[in-house]
Amino acid sequence: MSRQKHPGLAVLVGAGPGEAGLITVAGSQWLSRADAVVYDRLANEALLELCPAAARRIYVGKTPGRDGPSQDEINRLLVETCWQCSVVVRLKGGDPLVFGRGAEEADALSAAGVPFRIVPGVTAAVAAAACAGIPLTDRRAASSVAFVTGHEDPAKTESSLNWRALAGIDTVVFYMGVGNLETIARRFIEAGRAPDTPAAVVCNASSPRQRTVSGTLATIAQVVTAAKLAPPAVVIVGPTVAMRERLAWVEKLPLWGRTILVTRPRAQMPSLAAALTESGAEVLECPVLEIAPPVSPEVLDAALLRLGEFDWLVLTSANGVAAVFDRLDALGRDTRALACVRVAAIGPPTAEALRARGVRADMVARPHTTEALAEALIAAEEAAGGRFLLARADIATDTLPRMLRAAGAHVEEVSAYRTVRPVALPQHVMETLVAGAVDWITFTSASTVENFFAMAAGVDLSPVRLAAIGPVTAEALRARGLKPHAVADEHTAGGLAAAILNAEGDSSRGRTS
Repeated sequence: MSRQKHPGLAVLVGAGPGEAGLITVAGSQWLSRADAVVYDRLANEALLELCPAAARRIYVGKTPGRDGPSQDEINRLLVETCWQCSVVVRLKGGDPLVFGRGAEEADALSAAGVPFRIVPGVTAAVAAAACAGIPLTDRRAASSVAFVTGHEDPAKTESSLNWRALAGIDTVVFYMGVGNLETIARRFIEAGRAPDTPAAVVCNASSPRQRTVSGTLATIAQVVTAAKLAPPAVVIVGPTVAMRERLAWVEKLPLWGRTILVTRPRAQMPSLAAALTESGAEVLECPVLEIAPPVSPEVLDAALLRLGEFDWLVLTSANGVAAVFDRLDALGRDTRALACVRVAAIGPPTAEALRARGVRADMVARPHTTEALAEALIAAEEAAGGRFLLARADIATDTLPRMLRAAGAHVEEVSAYRTVRPVALPQHVMETLVAGAVDWITFTSASTVENFFAMAAGVDLSPVRLAAIGPVTAEALRARGLKPHAVADEHTAGGLAAAILNAEGDSSRGRTS
């Protein structure tokens, strides 16, 4: 890229401990303005979705025990990128200035004459303690806290830590200490800390993969070895660790420890993923449908230019809503184009997508199926002699138009969008499936069922439970000889998550009865 006359602005942003939702508002705003983002291994890659599509994404992560860019190389890259871009976000796990080498990078920027800002983040110690149910301070037990590196600069000839002083601090949190845990515990005890002081190690804090083990200063190294915990992790030592017995909450979430594969299109992924993650599940995003424009958008355009000839515009998905409004925009029109026609929607997600565009649906099917919508229109005496424009997916079933035509309606069908099957499942998803580490797979349409099983051919899925968003999707599973273990009563992302929660509850009751 060409070099600018003046350097751009570098913004060192703390990404937080792992959970994407824990980034600060300021951090997310800077990402939305970035021309380039330089990110490391501990920054959640989901945060990159906040960046503009055209933003450069530059990975500089380091994995313990493996080669990666040196800090000097990262510093040079950061400076050079600022001479090419107006806003460069340096996205760092946790807080940039807490064991994050942010000061070294800021020094390099300053020396090069590059302007910079620093946006603090939630550091790992704070997040790990909160998510493990361990107060860092408590007026009844701990009035002091220290954050300490468990992995000092290897160039040092001797430790700069004052172990005797640390032994007098109520709560001590060690970053990057798992690999040296046995030495840390020994040095701490030698400095006068009681061997029976409560200690805990929190791995992957704030993520669905979080694991916490506890013991004493004398036993914690053996406990961690037995549990096979690996970085990223923090070590917490102090009397408040004992409060975890009462305050632990992550492990009590109803879907904690469950891995759930979500197959719906990427645009609709967030609502379902959020509902499942909120209940403690680890979500594997695996869209088995890609949404593409119709082969001949001119057909849809022509129909939209004749909206005044129809009594009803029928939309059966949020994708259909987006496609219609995209084409209206391309035609130089907007929401006012729908003033001449009534709008019918299948289910709350479609109705909500319309509402977001300033349109209130005149009819919403309950239950949320094509059959129910057809029956509702027929019962309202709208079908006989009515003129309907159905803007749907290219692979939509004929149930709705067939029922309307049978009731005397004039129906025109147009393809608003195409559903395209990806070439293959993501590699990490396939590896997780093969390893038998998936507990649930969710399906939100018959086409997600068809596409997923075509791409997962040969994989043993017998231990995996299957969840369907409604009866049509459930029937598509049964047609393959598969049992849906959960079927949503309300055919929405929330309803699907609730169905899985209910099924998990039934399983738990069955195990304890």
